[in-house]
Amino acid sequence: MSRPGMRTATDWTLAAALLALGVLFCVWFWPARDWPTRDIVALLVFAAPPLLLGVARLAGARTAGYWGSVLALAWFSHGIMVAWTRPPELAFALLETALALVIIFAANLPGLRGRFGGRKRG
Repeated sequence: MSRPGMRTATDWTLAAALLALGVLFCVWFWPARDWPTRDIVALLVFAAPPLLLGVARLAGARTAGYWGSVLALAWFSHGIMVAWTRPPELAFALLETALALVIIFAANLPGLRGRFGGRKRG
């Protein structure tokens, strides 16, 4: 068990995946021309949540993992949908899907370890 204030490898993995997803959305939805309003909204809707959750997890917010995994279900669904429907964006979509899975597993790993890690058979 880690002491309060100490970050585990799972915390770092979760924060890194959230921040990477935010950066991916920034690159993906960066406006092609002089900042149309819809591009700014897309950046705020897609990039802001994972970036804020990643920073919150690094700051020690305990609920950042929960909210990250809840939102990761939507990110996973979005990535699959885009991968199937927009071939030019396939690489972005698959990376989004992979990062969403990393976020889900990293956010839930401590609970899974607690639930199944100490169980003895017999």
